Amino acid sequence: MLSPDQSQFMRYVQAIGRGQRSGRSLEQAEAQDAMRLLLESKVTPEQKGAFLMLLRVREETGAEVAGFTQACRQTLIDDVSKVQVDLDIGCYAGKRRQLPWFLLAVACLVENGTSVLMHGTQEPQSKRLYIDTALSQLFKQKANILKASSISDAATKLARQGFVYANLSILHPQLDELIQLRALFGLRSCANTLARMLNPFNANYSVQGVHHKHVDDKHMEVAKRLIEANVLCFRGEGGEPEIDPSKDTRLLFSRSGVNTEIVVSADQRWELKPKELEVEQLLALWQSALMHPYGEKTAISTLCALLILLNSEKSESSFKSTYKIAEEMWMQRNRSKFLGLELSS
Repeated sequence: MLSPDQSQFMRYVQAIGRGQRSGRSLEQAEAQDAMRLLLESKVTPEQKGAFLMLLRVREETGAEVAGFTQACRQTLIDDVSKVQVDLDIGCYAGKRRQLPWFLLAVACLVENGTSVLMHGTQEPQSKRLYIDTALSQLFKQKANILKASSISDAATKLARQGFVYANLSILHPQLDELIQLRALFGLRSCANTLARMLNPFNANYSVQGVHHKHVDDKHMEVAKRLIEANVLCFRGEGGEPEIDPSKDTRLLFSRSGVNTEIVVSADQRWELKPKELEVEQLLALWQSALMHPYGEKTAISTLCALLILLNSEKSESSFKSTYKIAEEMWMQRNRSKFLGLELSS
């Protein structure tokens, strides 16, 4: 015998699962209710699996993703509303071809007074380099200074050093559990998209990197539906929020329901995939102990995109003119400090 909540959820499963002729997508309010029931564990395991995999095959509409995002924020831990931060960055893809050079761009912003929350998780059976692992390899025991152990710890570290990395399991454990279901399904679900859009501390600025074509457009549709304050989304290297200077990149902005875009033309030759991702190179480049034209160009280009996002003007500034500012910021960086952490000589 199904409970009232399970009976209601069954109707949502029926709606998306009846096939091309009889099936339909969910309205935004329906999607919000369905995801709320799922995240609050008010559905059966079988219903959860069926719902997620039916969506995987059919793909979610913008209205559904908007409703799902609302439900994810609705079920956040109450403490998150007390944390203040300027810029939210969701990093859920992991790097496979190149190092996460965008960390250098973020370090420049932090040094210049922008507080940054970076959040992510590690997918089961994945061989990608995730930010959590990169920070651990870079700083060993000191990495805990940059990582949050709780919501209150995240607030403390943001206030003290202007940067913190938080695992999704701390911010939204139910959503993280959905991502970890890949170990059972062998497939990703919409949870990966929702985590990128979560913006748990309600930062005024948010950046989202994606990999596949047209997913960036869907992110923009969601941002417009939810009237997000300032969102930047683009197809970044490896699916992370990082500009690949060897490719044309479309930067999509959504500001309080108004969407615009800038196209950044490639101006760098294709960079070959290194045999190994040596995270030590990130600090070596930051401290000028290593020459890496691709890494430096990537860091400055990504910094430029972030500076445009942080520009309070509604109309987007020129990438060329902002690039000069980013370049100057990069040249003037404090090489003895990284993400608010003092580096030993």
